[in-house]
Amino acid sequence: MSAPRPNSGILEISPYVGGKSGEGESGRAAKLSANENALGASPKAVEAYRAAATELHRYPDGGSTALRQAIGRRYNIGPERIVCGAGSDELIGLLTRAYAAGGDEVLYSAHGFLMYRLSALAAGATPVAAPEKRLRADVDALLAHVTSRTRIVYVANPNNPTGSYLSGEELRRLHAGLPEDVLLVIDAAYAEFVEAEDYDSGLALALEHENVVMTRTFSKLHGLAALRVGWAAGSRSAIDVLNRTRGPFNVGHPSQAAAIAAMEDLEHQKRSLAHNREWLAWLARELAALDLTVHPSVGNFLLVEFTRESGRDASAAAAFLEKRGIIPREVGGYGLGHCLRISVGLEEENRRVVEILREFLQ
Repeated sequence: MSAPRPNSGILEISPYVGGKSGEGESGRAAKLSANENALGASPKAVEAYRAAATELHRYPDGGSTALRQAIGRRYNIGPERIVCGAGSDELIGLLTRAYAAGGDEVLYSAHGFLMYRLSALAAGATPVAAPEKRLRADVDALLAHVTSRTRIVYVANPNNPTGSYLSGEELRRLHAGLPEDVLLVIDAAYAEFVEAEDYDSGLALALEHENVVMTRTFSKLHGLAALRVGWAAGSRSAIDVLNRTRGPFNVGHPSQAAAIAAMEDLEHQKRSLAHNREWLAWLARELAALDLTVHPSVGNFLLVEFTRESGRDASAAAAFLEKRGIIPREVGGYGLGHCLRISVGLEEENRRVVEILREFLQ
């Protein structure tokens, strides 16, 4: 008996698996697997979310008007150049389906965010991974892999899970080398954490050129991962395409209210950034002192490399950590099976990571 068959590419997808959560020997484990804000959401965002609960029987504003206006005020963008989505993941999926189809190619760097490959397969397009240099996206390699079938180039800047980034100059060189009919999507989910002077989120490029879109999220710095709120900025034509293809009520009212409050709570953002600055550097220094390879990161996480020796490799380290109540992220799906990605946690969690790994390595 035959059954309906999905479109080409769907059955090649291994569903995305988020960071684990669970319990260790001593109870609930510290979840350092999903790059969440260690300090949680802004209290003002939580209050706004609770207040919105009295309106759960109402449909939300389909255009996320107040939220787009708040984003526009913060970044000096006209609200008509912004669209909101159920996380930046939704926007990535919409862009891929809108601009790529069977026979087309979607290009990204070898260790780029997994959703680029998955969204390409879901659209029936062919995912193409360009090699990196020292775990950094390579502009020359990306341009060398552009063909007549390339429709979208995705760049995560900073990149997850490596923590590396392209400078503003490199982003502009990449864009300049692309044909005008190829869409460059700059995924700047971790942009708020970056303090490097040569960094550029890609917002200016997205506002200046017809073939550039920048995506952002409220899941990281703003601590609203559970609410799924993201946004994109770009040309009027690209934003029009996203508005035509998104769901009519894709961001719930409580999520919109919480996101506005989170964006306006500058003190909470300052505390979150100060915490990340201190403990990212501390974790990198202490883990390197254990003779582990710690790759430079400008995000709120570290990519830590282990020996490939059985019993002392990344998989064994992950199991050792999990048993003792710390959950890291295994990144074999990114071709980095010899590494773990570890999010910056609270002080006691960060100290515990180092203690447990010291015990493991001894």
